[in-house]
Amino acid sequence: MSATGTGPGGAGSATPGTGTIGASTEARNLQWLLGNLVEEVPGLISVAVVSSDGLLLLSSDPEQRQIAVARQGPRGSSADLATIVSGIGSLTVGAARLMDGGGVKQTMVAMEEGSVFVMSISDGSLLGVHATPDCDMSVVAYHMALFVGRAGHVLTPEVRSQLRQSMEAAQ
Repeated sequence: MSATGTGPGGAGSATPGTGTIGASTEARNLQWLLGNLVEEVPGLISVAVVSSDGLLLLSSDPEQRQIAVARQGPRGSSADLATIVSGIGSLTVGAARLMDGGGVKQTMVAMEEGSVFVMSISDGSLLGVHATPDCDMSVVAYHMALFVGRAGHVLTPEVRSQLRQSMEAAQ
């Protein structure tokens, strides 16, 4: 996936196949931010933004991206990553409640063949990243935090609804 425009909402900024063409400026800006995250952070395999009820709102499509890794995202599907992100988010929120730990800001799962990072965006929405085993975890976390900071105030109920509809139309 590439962000080939002149900036958020600029000509050509919506990636083909993402369903954001004709969408609101806010939705196009979020897609542009996601494209920037994917392009600027080495080692990312796939990225998903998931609503509080587990629905995929935005994603990178590992099959459309040209990335030099032997493995694709979970089964190559953004929907699979969304399911994983939603499950990890739910599990960690439950654990934080049991431990009186407050809100969960970030979760990382390190595996032999990669890592999964999950970060809270706003009112239950989550940003999830599947990365290669040799990624620089601090760089991934930093860029995720930038995305969350920029996207949090834009991800309103209206924009979430519009993104859901766009994802459904793209399938």
